[in-house]
Amino acid sequence: MDDPIRPARKVKVGLVQINNSFSDQNYLPLSIGVLQAYAQRHLNPPEDFEFLMPVYSRIPVQSAVEKLLQSDIVLFSAYVWNIRISLAVARSLKELRPEIVVVFGGPHVPERPAENEQFMRANPFIDIACTGGGEQAVVQILEQIRKGAQDWSAVPGASFLSGKGELVRTPRAARIDDLNSVPSPYLEGVFVPLMEAHPAEHWIGLWETNRGCPFSCTFCDWGSATQSKVFKFELERLYREIEWFAAHKIEYIFCCDANFGMLPRDLEIAGYVAETKRKLGYPHALSVQNTKNATERAYQVQKILSDAGLNKGVDVALQSMDPQTLESIRRGNISTETYQELQRRFTRDKVDTYTDLILGLPGETYDSFAEGVSSIIENGQHNRIQFNNLSILPNAEMGDPEYQKKYGMVTVEIGVVNIHGALVESPQEVTESQLLVIGTNTMPQRDWARTRSLGWMAALLHFDKILQMVFVLLHELCGVRYRDLIELFLAGPLEGYPACSSIQEFFMAKAGNIQGGGFEYCESKEWLGIWWPADEYILIKLCVENKLGTFYQEAESLLDCFLKRRSLSLPPGLLHAAVEFNRELIKQPFHASDLTLELPYNIWEFYQSALRGEPVPLENKATRHQIQRTAESWSSWDDWCRQVIWYGNKRGAYIYGNQTVGAQLAGHF
Repeated sequence: MDDPIRPARKVKVGLVQINNSFSDQNYLPLSIGVLQAYAQRHLNPPEDFEFLMPVYSRIPVQSAVEKLLQSDIVLFSAYVWNIRISLAVARSLKELRPEIVVVFGGPHVPERPAENEQFMRANPFIDIACTGGGEQAVVQILEQIRKGAQDWSAVPGASFLSGKGELVRTPRAARIDDLNSVPSPYLEGVFVPLMEAHPAEHWIGLWETNRGCPFSCTFCDWGSATQSKVFKFELERLYREIEWFAAHKIEYIFCCDANFGMLPRDLEIAGYVAETKRKLGYPHALSVQNTKNATERAYQVQKILSDAGLNKGVDVALQSMDPQTLESIRRGNISTETYQELQRRFTRDKVDTYTDLILGLPGETYDSFAEGVSSIIENGQHNRIQFNNLSILPNAEMGDPEYQKKYGMVTVEIGVVNIHGALVESPQEVTESQLLVIGTNTMPQRDWARTRSLGWMAALLHFDKILQMVFVLLHELCGVRYRDLIELFLAGPLEGYPACSSIQEFFMAKAGNIQGGGFEYCESKEWLGIWWPADEYILIKLCVENKLGTFYQEAESLLDCFLKRRSLSLPPGLLHAAVEFNRELIKQPFHASDLTLELPYNIWEFYQSALRGEPVPLENKATRHQIQRTAESWSSWDDWCRQVIWYGNKRGAYIYGNQTVGAQLAGHF
């Protein structure tokens, strides 16, 4: 073999993977770390290259450019949360030093030919864009840079403009099936200089145990990007990586696998993480994406993680309960009943779950969505439904204009803000955007707004728990569907009910604001200076503005009229007692004393047993409840907003306070 052409000096490689950050936590940039580790193993010799400190967080464009100016080549990993700022950095960098080679890769580089060409011509400062796996492409590119050449024709999965201005696209390389050839950036020490340079950072670990997804959900670019077949990293490597996380005190790990729990060995991996935490104290949490067809193995995996305190809730990712919708998004082969059974089993084992639904999927109607929400709650989901707005990803099947036309999808481009993310005092230099679906041929825009409002109302009344106890009693004793209870507060106009009417009007106005290009969340300068989801924002307003009492008076009247219209009845005084009990359990600041509440029925026992799926009879017997209002004190509304509404939601210990029945501690919500 001929000796490689050696450069006169080391080739300097800039690296950019700008991730979202949360408070003082930042993700370790796994994608570019893998590219660096792979290149250092497969380049001959690797000593000809110097990999610079990566740009990993959202900093001013000029600051990022200054960090990259000495580079000969810069690799950008692009996705929805960083594409605009990455392009801005690349553009400025190229203006200052045109000779720098700019390379873009990652899921946001369009793969369909028309969109790919549009992307390249709109961003002529990009020398080469790569689709598919980037490891082999990067080695080929760096070898060309070493030679002092810029011939990209042998680079797999590449797009570039020729000297004549023609777009050239090369075939993708075959996927790497032997993942042993891909070294671990953790074990190779790639991130050590970065961590030493930023000792105050609290890092979140990104972790792969396999690559691939056998499913092809049309809203997702996971399966299409990996071409279905799943390849595995060897167990010994994974165990050593877990030990690395523990040794470096990485508290939180996000597993990037599409279907954790699908493979038999996933039980062993989960067990090893749990044992490592027991012995070494780290990691504190491991977040995984469940396998789509939730099997017995998936249940056992999540039980292991829950028993070890490694998860804060199991994600039951249904996305829709409507069979037609599931067919439209290629999830018809994924069993919703299996998901529901998984939820029931976790409820029996006192493991919290939360359910994902996507709002605005093709084929979904207002009616089918409302029915789905109701059936999910009736199946035992009382902890949380996450109502996610449908966003279009460029390389998902749904990103194809023909697909959108088929289902009459109406979209709007809106700015990206993070739930509970901090407001920016001055306008951001670069803001990211997403393409949101706000209507389809089965869910016209007016229905989308109603559906969005229904999601917020369900969150406020049931999952934020301000009427959950009452709703559970009415469902169990009168057979009233949860959909009917939620829609009661959406039926308008609610004349004579000003507090309830204002909530309804706020949700509809917020949905219309989103459809007009407004942000998904509610801006609040007065409460922590962050972005609140609409249901939490309304709850804070009710409490801070001292309107919670009025709301409960109106809610009791609405529910009483509803029961009479349907010729339904409850035992005497039960509705009033349940509403009063529910109100008093809502955590509030500034209480000077605890409260003793005497009720004529065993409401708490009945409610708790219903949540477990093992209801006990309602009994007409006096019960005394000591509600501990002073056990937790909050010095200000800000402190209360942070600890109860924000952090309490994340813990699943939301809103309800401590209360005792006789001498027995009944629990904390």
